[in-house]
Amino acid sequence: MTATGANATVRPTQSAVEVDAAMELRKRVFCDEQGVSLDSERDGRDGRDALHLVAEADGRIVGTCRVIVAGRTATLSRMAIERGERGTGIGRELLRAAHLHAREESARRVVLHAQMHALGFYEAAGYAPRGPIFMEEGIEHVAMEKRLSSKAPG
Repeated sequence: MTATGANATVRPTQSAVEVDAAMELRKRVFCDEQGVSLDSERDGRDGRDALHLVAEADGRIVGTCRVIVAGRTATLSRMAIERGERGTGIGRELLRAAHLHAREESARRVVLHAQMHALGFYEAAGYAPRGPIFMEEGIEHVAMEKRLSSKAPG
């Protein structure tokens, strides 16, 4: 599963070095920019059950997200894009790759906790809010869900 678009190639990590680069990007975005504690960001779910997707541009990891599939549900989390790369379509490409992986693993829905500033991004990708707004690490979030068909792209 590799996709090229938005000036980046999106694919699963291929080495521990790439996983480390993805984790460092997450630290910059969530901890340094948003004030999330490192303990909360490193939630213990990055082990072998997690698929780490990365967006690579010019030899650098500029985007990442994590997908964990359990049964018919995929959980998407830790979406992070380098500040200078935001708004270029990398997030859409990461979502597309995450949905493809979820389908390959027989998931029929994807769930996530969206920061409120990203609500429109996820709604445009077919996600719907489910439940009230809540706080995580001092940031407003809403739970969202997208139903997957067995063959539709995106």
